[in-house]
Amino acid sequence: MYEKRHIVDVYNKTTQKETKKMANLQKQVQTKLAKGLLDLIILQFLKNQSMHGYQVITKIRKSFGVYFGPSTIYPLLASLEKKGQVSSVWNMSSERPRKVYSLTVEGEKMLSFTENSLNLIVRKISSEGSRGFGPSCFVKNGISATVSQ
Repeated sequence: MYEKRHIVDVYNKTTQKETKKMANLQKQVQTKLAKGLLDLIILQFLKNQSMHGYQVITKIRKSFGVYFGPSTIYPLLASLEKKGQVSSVWNMSSERPRKVYSLTVEGEKMLSFTENSLNLIVRKISSEGSRGFGPSCFVKNGISATVSQ
């Protein structure tokens, strides 16, 4: 009886380690993708509603489990504004002034173009995946990706 229980305990510990390892790997992949697509993630968020910088930081953290601080987000918002993809106005009606960002027509065009480009890349990966090269996946709404084995 002890041997059976010991084998089960060893199996459970191994399974737990593998689960943690896979969760860690998944987190690394999500972080890498979020970093690479951060500007597009912000544009997608602003497509749904106008936000100030701290709201963007919070939404990224809640949506992706990745923290990008003010030193990353605010310069990126300024860059997007300089490119004409977002616009901003100062909201003076709250307890402290906040710069609120909105998606522009140029930003919407960028999102549409990016969605098409990402879908093309994913189709290529998927077609290679069917030959044993990589994962099968799809992209929808510009930034959402689902990967399945």
